[in-house]
Amino acid sequence: MSSTRNAPFSPASLTADGAAWLASAEPYPRSAQALRDERPAAPVVLSCGSVFDVVSAPATFGRRMADQLWEEGPGSGPVAMFRGRMLLFAAPGTAQRLPSLLRWEELGRAGDVPALLCHGTGDAVTVPGRSGSDAPSSGRWLVAPDTRHPWLPGPEVLLWAAVRAARAAVRISIFPHPDQDAKVYDVSRRR
Repeated sequence: MSSTRNAPFSPASLTADGAAWLASAEPYPRSAQALRDERPAAPVVLSCGSVFDVVSAPATFGRRMADQLWEEGPGSGPVAMFRGRMLLFAAPGTAQRLPSLLRWEELGRAGDVPALLCHGTGDAVTVPGRSGSDAPSSGRWLVAPDTRHPWLPGPEVLLWAAVRAARAAVRISIFPHPDQDAKVYDVSRRR
């Protein structure tokens, strides 16, 4: 397991081993690595499906999912932010399985889970460069890959992170906020 297991969510830099792992997703990894070495801060388009899948979520919900993975789960694999979307790297096959698990749990119908874009075999994603740049559109790594074999969550782990994130977003209480003028009756003392 890599050191990303204990990483905080602050911008992180891509290591040489992490860049090699990302390049291994390409048909010609040495060419992809040479291009990245030539322009280390530039975003890169990578193929999904063989080395990793990517689950793309709206920034706020994706952040809640990543928080759930760290707070109540095994941690996350690499996580990047790019153009307002959170990119959660996942085990190959996740893109095919996760949507059916979400439907099975009946999530997303009431708007509790926003549309998650699952990128797998035949898809490509754009990821930030080694250190990103100051431009917001260039993105940044929140948990950068730092090894040639990072741990990647599977579809079941991401399903439960989405379920917990949706539940955490909805806080229902029978007690009103202190600033509300609602009348509350104590029904615990029955005659």
